[in-house]
Amino acid sequence: MRAPLPLLPSWAWLGLLLLLLGSGVSAQGGRYSREANQEPGGGGGGGGAPPAPLPAAEFRLARLDQLWGKARRLQLSAVKLAELHSDLKIHEKDELRWKKLKAEGLDEDGEKEAKLRRNLHVIMAKYGLDGKRDAQLGDTNYLKGGLENDVLDDPRLEKLWNKAKSSSRFSKEELEKLWREFRHHQEKVQDYNLFLETVSRTEDISKNVVDPLEAGGALKEELLHQKHRELKEKLQSIGQGFERLRRVSHQGYDPSSEFEEPRVIDLWDMAKLGNFTEQELESLREELKHFEAKVEKHHHYQKQLEISHEKLKHVEGTGEKEYLSRNQEKYAALEEKTKELGYKVKKHLQDLSSRISRGLQHNEL
Repeated sequence: MRAPLPLLPSWAWLGLLLLLLGSGVSAQGGRYSREANQEPGGGGGGGGAPPAPLPAAEFRLARLDQLWGKARRLQLSAVKLAELHSDLKIHEKDELRWKKLKAEGLDEDGEKEAKLRRNLHVIMAKYGLDGKRDAQLGDTNYLKGGLENDVLDDPRLEKLWNKAKSSSRFSKEELEKLWREFRHHQEKVQDYNLFLETVSRTEDISKNVVDPLEAGGALKEELLHQKHRELKEKLQSIGQGFERLRRVSHQGYDPSSEFEEPRVIDLWDMAKLGNFTEQELESLREELKHFEAKVEKHHHYQKQLEISHEKLKHVEGTGEKEYLSRNQEKYAALEEKTKELGYKVKKHLQDLSSRISRGLQHNEL
């Protein structure tokens, strides 16, 4: 005869039932258990690696993060990706600052918002993210030394560049430097065209809406005049830049030239036209020399990054895991340093341009 079950309070029976059910689920696995939801060959008792965590967002603004993802899918070069990262970081900082200003009611006319939108369009065009053209501009390959696949939109620039490439007066390093000047000039033209388009749209709206006698009409008229002054400055800079490219392409570099970096040359030419004292000009000259040294350092890291990227692709084909790991670490460190330097260069350029432009505007008043 079987012994009767011991008398237990109801709560004890409930606990025992839950314990038995729990052990059954643990033994067999359930619909929402880790084992049931793991990919084949994943972690658990099989000893495989746990699923990789989702990558953190690279940028705080979702739109910029989407652009970054698109650029990575386009498989841009390592150098170009690092450049884009710096441009987007600068833009993100400017846009977050603008959001704060807007919340405080300090962009009522929408001028700062329009400038941000135009700057983003320039970035998208520069890296082929606007869907209009391939991202060929600026894909300088430091390893191959040849710039055979480089394309320029302007036939006049293309003619000058081909003349320079076929000339014996330029060394390899000088050709790379000259290509940076051509690239910089084309970026200025792109920026001018986008700005011109924006001003034209603003004028069309103003013709139908703005009445100088109405409240705010005079302010909008003044903003239009300011945009025209900016257009004039940009066009003048493009004209001077083209003349310089024509002169250098035909005659080669002048060894007595004070600056070599095209952006620095532009800034110095602008500064000399501005309303600066001799002491202020001398101070700017020294700062531009430091800035040019920073730019050269950035170019050095860009070259090292491209060399590291080419080496990494080679090592990936060998299958040597330890050697691959070391090269991945070196590449990641170089990539981070190149991004960091790129950001500092662009931020310094932004600050210098703003200060020198204010000097130019004060000179016109």
